[in-house]
Amino acid sequence: MNPIEQLVLFLVSLVSNTFSAFSGGGAGLIQFPVLIFLGLSFGVALATHKVASVALGVGATLRYLSTSKLERQFVLLLLLFGLPGVVIGSSVILLVPDRIAEIALGILTGGLGLYSIFKSALGQQYSLLHRDKINMLLGGLVLFLLGILNGSLTSGTGLFVTIWLVLWFGMDYQRAVAYTLILVGLFWNGAGALTLGILGEIRWDWLPALLLGSLLGGYLGSHLALKHGNRLIKRAFESVTILISIKLLWG
Repeated sequence: MNPIEQLVLFLVSLVSNTFSAFSGGGAGLIQFPVLIFLGLSFGVALATHKVASVALGVGATLRYLSTSKLERQFVLLLLLFGLPGVVIGSSVILLVPDRIAEIALGILTGGLGLYSIFKSALGQQYSLLHRDKINMLLGGLVLFLLGILNGSLTSGTGLFVTIWLVLWFGMDYQRAVAYTLILVGLFWNGAGALTLGILGEIRWDWLPALLLGSLLGGYLGSHLALKHGNRLIKRAFESVTILISIKLLWG
């Protein structure tokens, strides 16, 4: 790629990942379609996007580790149930009709945003919900399904993890976003990138600009989330989910 195209990729990556880190997901809303627009096929764009998204998790981790204390049980839950789902989703994505998957995901994503809008108190306070073994297992099974979505689709699947941690386990938005960015951004996307890299193709010459933008965007968005708190994160979450829904349904 020439320097102008690399600059465009960097700016797209920086903006999309900053919003993603602030709202708890959604980097694929901007970044993934741009990769296709610039000439990559769906499969190559997906694999390249997944690799770049790992840097989002690295940037967010650098910012959150000094201020956020992750609970061991939730770290293990997201990894043990989510990672197998990611590998399965990444392995079967090329067999699924793209348009059908996009419409279904668009409806679900829009529903999340509308639900959050009408539930004004959602995710504003941290409360202990469903922490017994049975409910932790049920929560883990949903995370397994979300892992399949994360491995197979591109726009906004991290938002599903964020809202699930809020709804089922009673987390506030700020805490849920921290789990999503660190564990989904770093580990789930890493597993998806590895699987897609083995089964498909990655455009390595596009990655320097994408990785730098993702790294800086992850750090910047996480800083904004820590600075502005749950109320603004909730509004950002709602805005991103609605935009992703419109984009997916519009096609």
